[in-house]
Amino acid sequence: MLGSTHGTLTTDFRARVVACGEEPHAAVHSMTAAAAEGDLDVSGRPLHAAVPDLDRFFRPESVAVIGASDTDGRPNTGITRQLIAWAERVGARLYPVHPTRGSVFGRACSPSVSELPEQVDLAVLLVGDPLPVIEELAHAKVKFAVAFASGFAETGAEGAAAQARLAAAVERSGLRLLGPNTNLNAFEEFRDDLEGPAIALITQSGHQGRPVYTLQELGVRLSHWAPTGNEADLETSDFISYFSQRPEVGAIACYVEGLKDGRSFLLAADRAARAGVPVVAVKVGRTETGARMAASHTGKLTGADQVVDAAMRQFGVIRVDGLDELQDTAALLARARKPLADGVVVYSISGGTGAHFSDLATAAGLDIPALSEEKQAELHTWIPDYLNVANPVDNGGHPVGDWRGRKIIDAILADPSVGVLICPITGPFPPMSDTLAQDLVDAAEATDKLVCVVWGSPVGTEDAYRTTLLGSSRVATFRTFGNCITAVKAYLDHHRFAASYRSPFDEAPRTPSPSFRKAQALMRPGHQLSEHAAKQLLRAYGIRVPREQLVTSAAAAVRAAGLVGYPVVMKASGARLAHKTELGLVKVGLTSASQVRDAYRELTDIARYEDIELDGILVCQMIERGVEMMVGVTQDALFGPTVTVGLGGVLVEVLHDAAVRVPPFGEDQARAMLGELRGRALLEGVRGGAPVDVDALVEVVLRVQRMALELGDGLCELDINPLMVLGRGQGAVALDALAVCR
Repeated sequence: MLGSTHGTLTTDFRARVVACGEEPHAAVHSMTAAAAEGDLDVSGRPLHAAVPDLDRFFRPESVAVIGASDTDGRPNTGITRQLIAWAERVGARLYPVHPTRGSVFGRACSPSVSELPEQVDLAVLLVGDPLPVIEELAHAKVKFAVAFASGFAETGAEGAAAQARLAAAVERSGLRLLGPNTNLNAFEEFRDDLEGPAIALITQSGHQGRPVYTLQELGVRLSHWAPTGNEADLETSDFISYFSQRPEVGAIACYVEGLKDGRSFLLAADRAARAGVPVVAVKVGRTETGARMAASHTGKLTGADQVVDAAMRQFGVIRVDGLDELQDTAALLARARKPLADGVVVYSISGGTGAHFSDLATAAGLDIPALSEEKQAELHTWIPDYLNVANPVDNGGHPVGDWRGRKIIDAILADPSVGVLICPITGPFPPMSDTLAQDLVDAAEATDKLVCVVWGSPVGTEDAYRTTLLGSSRVATFRTFGNCITAVKAYLDHHRFAASYRSPFDEAPRTPSPSFRKAQALMRPGHQLSEHAAKQLLRAYGIRVPREQLVTSAAAAVRAAGLVGYPVVMKASGARLAHKTELGLVKVGLTSASQVRDAYRELTDIARYEDIELDGILVCQMIERGVEMMVGVTQDALFGPTVTVGLGGVLVEVLHDAAVRVPPFGEDQARAMLGELRGRALLEGVRGGAPVDVDALVEVVLRVQRMALELGDGLCELDINPLMVLGRGQGAVALDALAVCR
């Protein structure tokens, strides 16, 4: 693995991006503070993000309502009334502000913020255009502002320009702004009679947060709601960082329509991961409406949502699809204690129910272990011998109606291999279902293990559900099999992730390696490199390539073949030449001088016919067979450079078997990428084949990552395909490479 030393690279990244004729990556705008501390990686991106102090936003001591109204029928009147009620609940002093009103709802009204009797913590802007007010707020040293006005980036180019002007004014002012195009969700009434860890909620759409907010009616505590709107200033990442440091927050639930800045999001997710606070997110945009144009295989393999998905996964963010999954998963993660084991036992009154649930749970990746013979014998003390108790445990129904029901539950939970007990109840069958629900609650109160119940009744008004199950904070209650399985898997995965998490930002390179200067000399801005030049780029970073020589005559080709050693491979090499095999520009297994001369003439003739400009013909060492892989780099608009690994060869775009990560990442993530491939068994040897050198493949992935970090946006694309991974201990060789410079 390439080493690194600490230091800074403060200007290269910005200079490279500006030279490409683009706006700097959004992360550049947040570099100032980090640069002052020397806290940038080798690409110039920040390695730490400050946690905004939002205490006075959520719990201000004083609030100004600008544009306050008490005129019937005006939208501002209802908002003013709600804010007054909220201020009274949180103990804040509220000051109406309006240039033409003497009072609002009986409260003295100031004509401007500058004439208020004190410096306020929060200003709520009920005005159509918040821009003219920002400078006044800055002079009054207001800490926070909320802009409800719409008509900004959500409306198109003109609105986006207006939002950019607003964002610039906010940045100059020193205050922090929520919005625009947001709502009153931050000032909702939160129940203060609920105990235990809470969910903190972040949504870009207020309506989409309602299902999580209403969890309070089911006894789940909610501590905060941040409706981020258009995120001209404060963004999802700011709130993740803040909430992950709050002692009352057990989980963070997010509804995200678009991330403002990829690096900021990763730094926030990293902060939550360090703190062990789970983040559950719905992220809109799984489908792509347009194809990405790219010269390399890598660019065609990796879509934008794939990158978002991988970035979330590598930093422990749990991505779900539906709002129902968001509420159930966040509620479980907020309230459940750390698992004592990974084993899941399914306990039911019906063999059919148990089998159905176990099938779904196993398919989702949950561990449904068979109970020991001793444990099964113990369970048969209370359950008839003809029923299956190996797991799932079928009690036949009758034992739940008497003293045996609690004995069975306690015996299952006493098994050290069991961390989770799930009891699916597809419909109520009183009075036995009432007794079963009470036994499950009592057992959950007496154990540190997770007890889950799926109450499948579509009615949901039964006392066993509404009172017994929902009345317990120790039982996790679900309404569907799918949501229960999704939440339990996320719970177990999160704790496994948190137990082994090491921040990749701590070990990210801060200064260029010796390879960087060599690589810079090989770059040709605005051009695609020839295969020969691309391989020199790889060689600069210690990635093995075949022995080869670039020649421009048949005689030189024969001499080169003698030096390289027969048999040889001959390939056309040119800066605009991407896919040589399809054009017949590769000749393999040449064993004599005459074959080499003939191949040279044939390759140059094809190139001339196809009007392809060559810089020469490559005469290459022929490498023994192994497993063909591909490793590449592409630039993502949100996250910057990404690294992809997958099955390679001529069928790479047909198989579409690849995994992606966003730098920085460590060896553990490089190995995890291989574990995500459908064809990963090829690396271990199939049909009598020998295992290949996985360690060498991982090393190539890490060296390519280092190249991606150091060359930054200057390297648009890199495609190593095929990378021939040889037998164990024999390494990996890049047989072909394509590189595109910005």
